[in-house]
Formats: sequence, structure tokens, C-alpha cells
Amino acid sequence: MVSCYSTDKSNEEVHRKPNVVLILVDDLGWADVGFMGNPVYETPNLDKLSNESLVFNNAYAPAANCAPSRACIITGKQTPSHGIFTVGSSERGNVNDRKLIPVPNTTTLDSSFITIAEALKQKEYVSASVGKWHLGEDPQSQGFDYNIAGSHEGHPKSYFSPYKNEHLEDGEKGEYLTDRLTNEAIHFMESQKEHPFFLYLPYYTVHTPLQGKADIVEKYRKKINGDSRFNATYGAMVESMDSNVGRLLSTIETLGLSDNTIVIFTSDNGGLASVSSQFPLRGGKGSYYEGGIRVPLLIKWPEKIKTFRKVETPVSGLDIFPTLLDIVNDTTSHKTDGVSLLPILEGKKSTPERALVWHFPIYLQSVNPLKEEARDSLFRTRPGSVIRKGKWKLHEYFEEGDLELYDLEKDLREQKNVYTDHPEIAEALYRELQQWRRDHNAPMPKKKNPYYAAK
Repeated sequence: MVSCYSTDKSNEEVHRKPNVVLILVDDLGWADVGFMGNPVYETPNLDKLSNESLVFNNAYAPAANCAPSRACIITGKQTPSHGIFTVGSSERGNVNDRKLIPVPNTTTLDSSFITIAEALKQKEYVSASVGKWHLGEDPQSQGFDYNIAGSHEGHPKSYFSPYKNEHLEDGEKGEYLTDRLTNEAIHFMESQKEHPFFLYLPYYTVHTPLQGKADIVEKYRKKINGDSRFNATYGAMVESMDSNVGRLLSTIETLGLSDNTIVIFTSDNGGLASVSSQFPLRGGKGSYYEGGIRVPLLIKWPEKIKTFRKVETPVSGLDIFPTLLDIVNDTTSHKTDGVSLLPILEGKKSTPERALVWHFPIYLQSVNPLKEEARDSLFRTRPGSVIRKGKWKLHEYFEEGDLELYDLEKDLREQKNVYTDHPEIAEALYRELQQWRRDHNAPMPKKKNPYYAAK
């Protein structure tokens, strides 16, 4: 358990600064929770939270899988800045199926990048990372005061104790990891209730290995009754996550911190399509179709958000960092690639229309081609870039220079490529995408793979 942190700041000064709780669930899909319409997985606590929050219907992860998305969220910087484009090697899949040599991948966030924890530390916040870090060996090297269970590991060895996690002492045999991380998070909040704190709670769940509590798994087996769109163990993991979010929110209430605490709930990327269908979205984790990058996002802040609202403005996980900077009145020169959502939180105005861009000069192999709905059966992701602006979304694939244009208002499932129907829109988006790559010095895979075997 974490220990107390002391400060000489007066209560009056401290309580002008809101506490920040950022809950980041691993691989939780846009379609996997009740408040987004899931008919099977039970999330009563999140559903209640959604009725007290801003619900962002068009929220996006900065990348389609774990490490790059987390690096973007925690730094507010796009993938070309930190060079983390995927997990592990960028040369995923069979070498004979890759036409290009992908851009080399970085696996550790360089210490030169300013993180949310480091920025808030300058405002006298104490911070803890409780759960999956995945960007290096220890988040304490990136400004966090406490690290519980975080390392370079991308998933747990087991969701049941013994955990075999060097940064988490084992609990009683059979203790469930999601429960334990919540216990640790609650203890941290209790010990810091007199001071402004930043709790980063990146749960390992609902990432594989799929392991749920037996009684809840059995409940979902009966409920699903063989429906291949859903998974009983996954449903049990979602429900346990929801129960623990409920415990966390209840503690915030009990400590009298609700009005002065910002709670942000989101996911690092889309759901794993091979496990849980993201319908009506196409694809899932690892894909840059909507199912791989669209995520649930809730923000609760009673001091500013007085009534429940749904927000249709497209936003990104990149926006979390600049929003928090704006909230704590940070006037330093921390430059991010997102925008502050504070005007939206305050109900003043929407943000101006802008383009959201993803750059992925790498390969990511397929797991279940039928459920992933990719362009081909070999890869969820082939090297390319994507831009969304307004209702239009343009995909560019570098191997052949292919372009796909979708009208998301009419075709959320990205089934009909309307490039030939709207060439002027496609060309305008393509020019903007090219300019974005120049502005961000985005690396491009230009060398042909000598081992490629043309089919």
C-alpha cells in the first residue's frame, strides 16, 4: 500500500485545485458498455456515471493498440513525436507478406517527454500510477510519485494471485487483480484526501488473458447462450471492472471529494473483435476502421458539468493532457498535439472543426480475419495514415497508394468507398494529410521488402 504524502500548502489553496482521476481500461471497446448500447454486458455503475457526465459519442483513441495510444495520452503528443507506433516489433506477420520495410518501432517512452504527472507535479499534485504502464520499466521515472503494478509488461501473467508482478506484492491466493488495483487506488485517495492528487488508474483488464470470476462467467454463459458476438469470460471481466469503478466512485463520495474531483473514464483502443463484436463499427483493436479506434469517453466534474450531455464533436485521447493543463491554469510552454476540451466541459461552445489524424507506418498481423473485417485476411493494419474531418474519413495505404473515403454519417460501418463519387473531398483531405505528415516529420516506409512474395 502507498504511504502518505505531506505538503505545507494550506487547505484553502489546495482545494482550489481539483483532484484528477483518469481511469484507462485496456482494450475496452466502444460497443462493450451499457451506456453505449451493449445489450449483454452489465455496467450499471458506468451507466449511472454516464448520467452524471459528458458522454462523448465520437471519442477516439490516438492509436489502435496499447503502447502507442498510452504514450500519446500521457504526453499529449502524436506518434511521430515519440516513435511508439505499436507493441514490440513493427515487423509483425509473415515477412513474405509485407511489401514494404516498416518504420522501426520504439518501445520505451524517452524521459525527455513531459507527462501529465510531471506537469501536474509543477502544480503541487501528488500522483500515482496504479496498473499497466507499458511505456518503460517504472512510471516513477516519468514523474509519478508512486508506482503500483506498472512495468514494461503489456498484460498480466495472471488475473488471480499469485500475480508474479515485481511491482505488486501478491495477495491471498485467488485474489482478483482488478479488485486489488482498486483497493490500492482507494488507499491512495484516502491517504491524499487533504491534498490535490492525480490518480492514473490504467487497469490491466479487459486485456487477455481472458480470466474472470467463475460465478460471473457462468452467469454470462447462460445469458449469452451461444451467441458468437459475445464472450462469457470477457463479459465477466467487464462486469468486474464496472463493479470496481463503482467502488472507486463510492469512495470519492464518502471522502467528500466528489464536487472537487474530475473523473475521466476511457479506453486505450477499440475492443478486440475476435472476442467481442464492435458492431455497428467495423473491425476492432489494431484496425484503423472505426472499431479499432473509437472508444467510450466520460468526463464527470460536478463543479463545471451540472447536467448530463451527449457531445457529438469528435475528440481524441490526445485532448486529455491539454484539457488538464487548462483546468489547472498551467501557463507554461507545454506543447501538445491535442486541444483543450474545457470550453465544452463548461458548456460555453464547441471546439472549431479540426482534423483528427492517425499515422501507422507499421504492420500488425491478423488474429481472426472473419471478425476483424480488415482489407485482407493477413493483417489488421498495413502501413498507412487516416484522417477524419467532419463526417468524412479518408484512409491511405502506402503499399499501393490506395485511398478509401467514407461518409460516416451515412456509412458508420465503412462499407462503401465513395472516393470516386467525391474526388474533390478526397483530394482535399489527402492534401491536408500530406501537410500534417510534413508538419509532424512523420516517418514513411519507403524501402521495398526484398523477401516479399507477390501473390
